[in-house]
Amino acid sequence: MTTISEGPLQRVFSRGDLIDITTTGRRSGQPRRIEIVYHVLGGRIYISGSPRADRKRSWLVNLERDPHFTFHLKRGSRADLPATARIVEDPDERRTVMRQIIETAWHGQNLEAMVAYSPLIEVTFDAAV
Repeated sequence: MTTISEGPLQRVFSRGDLIDITTTGRRSGQPRRIEIVYHVLGGRIYISGSPRADRKRSWLVNLERDPHFTFHLKRGSRADLPATARIVEDPDERRTVMRQIIETAWHGQNLEAMVAYSPLIEVTFDAAV
């Protein structure tokens, strides 16, 4: 679990926001940057997405191959933070986290669809932030 130290970034990590992440392309080896939302739940940082039954997100497949990525803060504070992803696969943990995401940010989403089809990672920063 990432511990957010006292300092300018503590305010940034008091709630979720819009960020970019850069993963390494699983076939090309090239950097792949996308915009996405992160969530702060119980002091932990998660990245998820809307449920899609038809395919797995490219960014998630890239992280399965190489869990190291860059977490780019871009609103307010700007920083490029080296991070590691833990893909959350356990159904009980997914249900608990997805329920919190629905309650705090994505009101009205279907919990079971999110548990079954949404990407979900927990973020750990490679250095204290």
